Order: sequence, then C-alpha cells, then structure tokens
Amino acid sequence: MEQENRLVDVETRVAHQDQAILELSEELFRQQQQLVRMEARWRSLVERVESLAGGAAPGAAADEVPPHY
Repeated sequence: MEQENRLVDVETRVAHQDQAILELSEELFRQQQQLVRMEARWRSLVERVESLAGGAAPGAAADEVPPHY
C-alpha cells in the first residue's frame, strides 16, 4: 500500500510539472511575440529619427550660435 501511495504521489508531481512546463512554454512564446513586435517598432522609430535627422546638414543650425549672441 505504501508503494502505491508513493507512486500516486510521484504521478501527481509529474502531472503538476507537466502543467507548469506547458504554462511556462506558452508564456515564453507570448514574450517572444511581444519582443518581435517591440523590435519592429524600435526599428521603425530609428528609421524615422534618422530620416528626420537626415534633412539637416552636419554642423547646421543645431550647432550654430544664434545671431543675437
């Protein structure tokens, strides 16, 4: 009888571990999807900033002292 209880205990633990692994795997998948979306947005923002900064020549108005100084 004791061995049967131990076997049931082991089977229960394995079932809980299987469920935990499944839940962790699903969460990891969701996080990977979110990371891909965030990386795409980041790349889009970088391209946008570069295109906005591309209109200004190096050493242009941003580096000059205003005429009233």
